[in-house]
Amino acid sequence: MFLRDVAPGIHMIQNHNVNCYVLEDSDGLTVVDAGLPRVWNELGWAVRELGHAPEDIKALVLTHAHFDHVGVAAKLVDRLGIPVYAHQRDKHLAAHPYSYAHENPTAVYPLRHPRAVPILASMIAGGAAMVRGVTVTRELTAGETVPVPGRPRVVFTAGHTYGHCALYVPTADAVISGDALVTLDPYSGLTGPRIVARAATADSAMAVESLAALEVTGATLVLPGHGDPWREGVGRAVELARENGVA
Repeated sequence: MFLRDVAPGIHMIQNHNVNCYVLEDSDGLTVVDAGLPRVWNELGWAVRELGHAPEDIKALVLTHAHFDHVGVAAKLVDRLGIPVYAHQRDKHLAAHPYSYAHENPTAVYPLRHPRAVPILASMIAGGAAMVRGVTVTRELTAGETVPVPGRPRVVFTAGHTYGHCALYVPTADAVISGDALVTLDPYSGLTGPRIVARAATADSAMAVESLAALEVTGATLVLPGHGDPWREGVGRAVELARENGVA
């Protein structure tokens, strides 16, 4: 599903329960997160719906490098030769997107949380088992404005992965939270602002601490890596995520 203009200059693609975003300005397009492999056709359609050609994509920025956010990264590089931005601590993970740290065994979650089964099944159908790694060519640094279309500012939010970064877009009053804060946890099936389950989170205590960095942005709109946009302010989202705890 393509959602145009979820905020000024920000467009959203929801595909197999994973979100990616397209930032647009007069310099072209930036893709934020690369979904699962089966997002490829929908991404191409979205670019053309916006009145652009694929060559207008100038960069890929990864909030983090889990397999479900790197799905078409290598293909974008192969076809367009664009730079790939991620935090230094996620460079190895980008090249090996299944080598992620997590606190709890993943296999037990479908048994404990049956409502997650159709979500995870959809992700598998989206190509979750067929993701190629990608080489990070540019590093994200906390507090910097990334020199790509949309000019997002890096908010370091480690915990889900050790190099996780959210992206604040001041012109849109929006923060792309990646998986630092989601409104759908794929591993538990729970909805509402929360941290992703320990099945896919490297350090949940660190992730909770990093919510403060999101809160500081003061953004009205939160755009998560999984689930629907949250329009009631990042402060309220962070409050609820702390209350909801970690599955």
